[in-house]
Amino acid sequence: MKNRFLYALWGALFILCALLGFIPEPAGALRALLTALSILFFLPPALLIWKARREKNRAALSLVRSLSIASLSLSAGLIIANFLTAFRSQLLGDILHGVLVVVSTPMICGGHWAMSLFFWACLLIASLKK
Repeated sequence: MKNRFLYALWGALFILCALLGFIPEPAGALRALLTALSILFFLPPALLIWKARREKNRAALSLVRSLSIASLSLSAGLIIANFLTAFRSQLLGDILHGVLVVVSTPMICGGHWAMSLFFWACLLIASLKK
C-alpha cells in the first residue's frame, strides 16, 4: 500500500468521523458503528508508522507525531475551556463543542473519549521510538 493512499484514507476517515461526531446521542447499532469507525480511523496512521519505521522514513514519522501532539494538546485545551465556560452562554458552549468535535476527531464520534485519547497517545509514542 502506498503512503499516498494511506494519507487519503486517513483524511477521508477524519472528515467522516468529524461529520458523524455531530450526531446527538447515537444509540444501538449506530453507536456500535460509530465506535468501530473511530477505531478504524487509527489504522491508516498505524500502518504509516509501521511502514515509515521499516523504510526509515523520518518525514512520515514526524508528520504522525506532530498530528498526534496537536490533537492531544488541542483536545485537552478545548475540554478545559468547555469546563471553564460551563456557566457562560449556550452559544459559546455550542461553538466550543463544535470546535472540539472537529479538532478531537474521532473522540466525539466514537463516544469513548478515553479510547480516542489513548490511541492518539499510542500513535505519538510509536512515532517517537527509534
